[in-house]
Amino acid sequence: MKIAEVSQKFDLSVDTLRYYERVGLIEPVKRNSGGIREYSEDDLHRVEFIKCMRSAGLSIEVLIEYVRLLDQGDGTVEARKQILEEQRALLLDRMKQLQETLNLLDHKISVYAECGVKKK
Repeated sequence: MKIAEVSQKFDLSVDTLRYYERVGLIEPVKRNSGGIREYSEDDLHRVEFIKCMRSAGLSIEVLIEYVRLLDQGDGTVEARKQILEEQRALLLDRMKQLQETLNLLDHKISVYAECGVKKK
């Protein structure tokens, strides 16, 4: 799959995909005889994982460390697990904060509804 197709599939810019490759989040993508990147299934799985982790709030730096450990093999399983557990805890905290914000918004909306303010 060419970079434009990957960009569209994952809703990431071409520049972002190139950046991920440049910083080592994605292994150098093989190129065809014309120099065009040809993403393999493994490359696509990596892009999908990175996008998921970024949407969960992981920083590029944390992802680079995780991928570095991943590329070192099975001896780093515990370190990778620890990274994921730490990030999970941070995500849960963020979700709690978002839920509190949502609760406040719901409360304010119901107060306004009781006051007779109509939605537009």
